[in-house]
Amino acid sequence: METTSTTSLYTRLGGYDAIAAVTDELLARLRNDPQLGGFWKGHSERSLRRDRQLVVNYMCAAAGGPVFYTGRDMKTSHKGLGVSASDWEVFMRHASGVLEKFAVPVPERDEVLAFLTGLQGDVVERG
Repeated sequence: METTSTTSLYTRLGGYDAIAAVTDELLARLRNDPQLGGFWKGHSERSLRRDRQLVVNYMCAAAGGPVFYTGRDMKTSHKGLGVSASDWEVFMRHASGVLEKFAVPVPERDEVLAFLTGLQGDVVERG
C-alpha cells in the first residue's frame, strides 16, 4: 500500500474529476467576486471554457497527475492584467474557502495553498 509520502497529490486530492470540480467552484467564485470578476469581463463562453480547461490541466499536472499542460507559463499568462497584491489576497481566500467546502484534508489543503502561494510572484504585477 502506498503511503502519503509516495502517493501523488493528484491521487490524494481524488484525481481529475475532483480537481475539475474544485476548479469549477473556484472559477465561479472568482468570476462572481466584485473585485476579481472584471478579469473575465468580455470573455466569450468558448474562451471561458478554454481557460477552465487550461486551469484544470495545469492543476492536475502540477499535482503529479497524468495530464499534460500545454498552456503558457503563469508569468506570461498573467502579464498585463495588472493583478494586485489585494487581488491575490482575495484569490487566496476563495481558494482556501473552496478547499474547505470540498472537505479537502488539511495536509493536502496546505500543500495546494503552498503551491498557489509559490505562484504569487509570477501572477502579481503591482503592490
